Formats: sequence, C-alpha cells, structure tokens
Amino acid sequence: MRYLPLTPDDRAEMLARIGVNSVDDLFADIPAAQREHELPRLALHKSEMEVERALARLAAKNVPAGSVPFFVGAGAYRHHVPASVDHLIQRSEFLTSYTPYQPEIAQGTLQYLFEFQTQVAELTGMEVANASMYDGSTAAAEAVLMAHRVTKRRKALLAGNLHPHYRATIETVSRYAADDVVALAPVPTGGEDIIAAIDAGCSCVVVQSPDVFGNIVDLKPIAEAAHKAGALLIAVFTEAVSLGLIEPPGAQGADIVAGEGQSIGNALNFGGPYVGLFATRQKFVRQMPGRLAGETVDAEGRRGFVLTLSTREQHIRREKATSNICTNSGLCALAFTIHMSLLGKTGLIRLARANHAAACDLADRLAAVPGAEVLNDTFFNEFTLRVPGKAADVVEKLAARGILGGVPYSRLAPKAGLDDLILVAATETTTEDDRAAYAAALKEVL
Repeated sequence: MRYLPLTPDDRAEMLARIGVNSVDDLFADIPAAQREHELPRLALHKSEMEVERALARLAAKNVPAGSVPFFVGAGAYRHHVPASVDHLIQRSEFLTSYTPYQPEIAQGTLQYLFEFQTQVAELTGMEVANASMYDGSTAAAEAVLMAHRVTKRRKALLAGNLHPHYRATIETVSRYAADDVVALAPVPTGGEDIIAAIDAGCSCVVVQSPDVFGNIVDLKPIAEAAHKAGALLIAVFTEAVSLGLIEPPGAQGADIVAGEGQSIGNALNFGGPYVGLFATRQKFVRQMPGRLAGETVDAEGRRGFVLTLSTREQHIRREKATSNICTNSGLCALAFTIHMSLLGKTGLIRLARANHAAACDLADRLAAVPGAEVLNDTFFNEFTLRVPGKAADVVEKLAARGILGGVPYSRLAPKAGLDDLILVAATETTTEDDRAAYAAALKEVL
C-alpha cells in the first residue's frame, strides 16, 4: 500500500486551520517565474541499470577538475587532500549518533568539534569559535544577524568587493527580517572607500579579504572607523589557506569572522557540502549562533567533552534563539580538523607560500600576453584578469582548448557591467606546465 496518509478532507481541514485556500498559497513568497508548473521532462519508469547508464552519459559531458589545467576559484578551490583524511574520517570513534546530545556515547564527535573550534579560533585570531556552520555564505548572513543583536541596530553595510553570492545570501536573510542592507558598488582594482559609507545607523560593516577580485584589504582602519561609529566589523574570507600567510582578521580588529573552510580537508564535491567557519570575541559568545563544544571533567576527574552552549530554536524558546540553523557540517568539519592537524602551523605556512608562488608565476605569464591585463597589485592565490570583449567567451574558448581558465565575474554578478573580467586562481595543484599551457592558450584565444 502506498504511504499516502492524508485524505482530501484531511488536507482541506489542515489548510483551513492555517488560513490558506490551497497548498500553492504556501509558496507565495517564491516568485512565479522561479516555480515549475509541470513535471520535468524525465522518464517516469526506468530500471536501475538504465538510470546508471543515463547518468553516466550526463557525467561524461563534464570535464573533471583533475583532468586538465584548472584555474577555477571564486569561492571554491581545488587543493590536494591527503588520502589519510578520507581514511581517518571513517574511524569508528567518529561514527557516533547524528548529533551529540548524549556525551557519554559521543566523546569522539565532541572532542573533534572541540579541536575544530580551537583550530578555527587560532586560524582567525579570535577568542572563540563555534562547531561550524553550513558554508561561508550562510555563516556571513548569521554574522550580520548576530551584529544586529549585539548593537540593537538593523542596518548592514556590505563592501562592494564582497563575493556576490555572499551578498545575495545576506540580502535574502535580511529581506524577510525587514533589515536594511546597503551594498557598495564593486571596485575590481581594490581601494574602495568603505569608511566613507559608515554611519551611526550601521550595526556592522562586512568586508572580505582577500576580496572576490583577489585584493588583500587592510582591515585595521576599517575596524577603527566601524568601532568609532558603534558598529562591528565582520571579516569574511572564502580561501582559508590564505590565513597561513595573511595577518588574521582578529589581529586586525575584526569582531566577527565568517568564512568558508572547504579549502582544508574538503574536495570541490561539485559545490558541496562545505563547512562554514565562524569565530568571535569572548564577550559576544552568548550571541554566537550554532553550537559550542566545551571541555570538562567527569565525576572521576577524567577529561571529557560536552555541548556547552547550544542556543538554537530546538533547545530553548524560539524568541530566545540566536539561530535557526539546526545542525553543523560535522563530517566536513572533521575532515578540516584532520587535514589541519596533519599540516600543523609549519605545513600550513608552506602550503600558503606554495599557493602564492604559483599565482605570482601565473600572473606574470598572463600579464605578458598581448591584450591581457592583471588588475591586482597584491593578491594571495587569486587575481583578476581583464581581457578584450566578453570574459565568458574567452573562458569557453579556453575550455575548448582543454584549459579551465577561471570564472567570468559576469557569472557571479550578471548585472554589474564587468563582463571583461576573469577571476583566476592558482593553487599548489597547478604545475609549471599547467601555467605555461594557460598562457599559450590565452595568447591563441586573444
């Protein structure tokens, strides 16, 4: 018997109770143009083997990141993840229940969350970090909501060079909370005047460094101006490896740090799942969203771990909750922690230096191609390339020559009018031959 427990009368009664006429009324907030009004054109009946073959044909149309010279970044980066990471995350110590409400049977999970928090706090230069969030963009949105709670203000000022997807996520969350968001215009060459836009109504200033165009931003004067106006500085990053070389946001005056941890321990995975990093000052800890694992001792004095803070709507009255995020990216956080433990401080610095060196070499090669211009003076492992005509066309022509040459900025922000810019990333996985092949292919294309 099919599991269809509700009769038409049951549904009608439920709809009447909540005050709507139909199920479609529940989706009124979704724009009509974004809704599907009929079933997708898929076969309704296929055997398992037929489905496997069909999906294999679709997958064969993709170009795997490791099969060609790969210079795609813009928030998701290809790094080498040691095989030991995948092996260790499968150990039985970590295969505890979904969420560690019972510490006596979840010590493995709680301990790695505690270690993860310690690593994130040290990496960002902050005093306390939570047990991860979904990804960098939602972490940034939660940081804005936290700033509103701390300052009792409802306006966020976003730097123009914040990743467009992060800006969109913040705007989406803010729209339904009736909060105000002021987003500045992008300045690809860097040096945007964020300080001039700060006023007494701002709860926070959101700045990304390295920014979406690869520019490294000095956060100290921005933090000083924000604090003078009574606002918090939210420092955002998309490339966690950059913190191996760049002064951490906490040392530059940031009040909240939010970013993406995918670069460490986690492969590209077709865009997810990823792991959001979130850290703040100790004085703001009770306004921090998500969960926090803490260290304690048991009745016999032995070291143990528990959930110390978990101010989520599952656990306390909803009006008192700091977040409605109901889980953390546990497996991705574990992979992050294991990879970071394998690297250590020295290894992370060496990895960061290798990334920077590869990007510098690539930038020099591409800048020598007639018609191409590198816009950045300083960068970590990603920079912006200006090309004649439409960058999206250039990227497609490079792909036809077996080079995945980067992300057209127009793909992230179609209405920005910056159609001639390519965001180019080079990590430790790119070889000298890869970089030479990119320069040669770009010369042909241009």
